[in-house]
Amino acid sequence: MRIKALALLLTVSAQPALAASGPFFSLGNTDFVVLLGFLLFIGVLLYFKIPALLGGLLDKRAEGIRDELDEAKALREEAQTLLASYERKQKEVQEQADRIVEAARKDAVLAADQAKEDLKASIARRLAAAQDQLASAEAGAVKEVRDTAVTVAIAAANDVIAKQMTAKNGAALIDDAISEVSSKLH
Repeated sequence: MRIKALALLLTVSAQPALAASGPFFSLGNTDFVVLLGFLLFIGVLLYFKIPALLGGLLDKRAEGIRDELDEAKALREEAQTLLASYERKQKEVQEQADRIVEAARKDAVLAADQAKEDLKASIARRLAAAQDQLASAEAGAVKEVRDTAVTVAIAAANDVIAKQMTAKNGAALIDDAISEVSSKLH
């Protein structure tokens, strides 16, 4: 409020109507009136300690700007630290993902190899089972052929023996069979 009143006073006192031409140190001289008004203005500024007040305000403003710059610098450093931390975490996650993919790839190769081995073993077992079945079927067929051959041979021998057999030969054969059975039993 004081500054406004002082500015009004100076504005009114520096009217060209008061200034006139004449000797320099007279109130009629415009240059002298302007000089007096300027000196009065400087005096009022010094009396009310305006330069110190302006200096203090400028110092506060400079200090506020310095504090804001320091805070911005600290925030920037914190942001850089966070960025580095996130980049490091991202790199670690990427490395972990690469390790997981590599482990999965190795597991898949191992599983494929195991499946191949299992398939080979299964095929070998089935081939062995098929060969066993073939051998069994062959043995069964051979036995059946032998049994049939034995049956046919017995029937043929029975016919031949029946045609050539006499009562005397039959009794001798029975005696030989009894002695052979008794020797095998003892």
